[in-house]
Amino acid sequence: MKNLQVTISSFSYKLGGIPEDDSGNGGGFVFDCRSIHNPGRYEPYKRLTGRDLPVIQFLESKSDVSSYLDAVFQLVDRTIRQYQERGFTHLMVNFGCTGGQHRSVYCADRLAAHVKDRFSVDIRLQHVVQEAKNWVN
Repeated sequence: MKNLQVTISSFSYKLGGIPEDDSGNGGGFVFDCRSIHNPGRYEPYKRLTGRDLPVIQFLESKSDVSSYLDAVFQLVDRTIRQYQERGFTHLMVNFGCTGGQHRSVYCADRLAAHVKDRFSVDIRLQHVVQEAKNWVN
């Protein structure tokens, strides 16, 4: 039996929208991160991403990202367990924010680390907007 592949993406609602599911299954989860306090509104963070320590510290101390991700983890964990039991081969999880730079990147990275720690699955992590800029971080 093929191992479950979990594709986790960050994207921008303004710059391209929700990524297409290339697995052929169609769909998956789309989590809207725009309700999380946006570090991108403040000058010191504008040129940084969700992988930079100042942005991480901002999100973890000045937003409710932890409780947001707790809810995401609970739902995704349940789904992964069910997909594995039923022999599914693919799950897609997308995180969107305004620019695909801060909140969605942070959340996608955190979910990838969470899933890696708890499940035997193949993880494909992509940051759509950042990768289009040939981003290295």
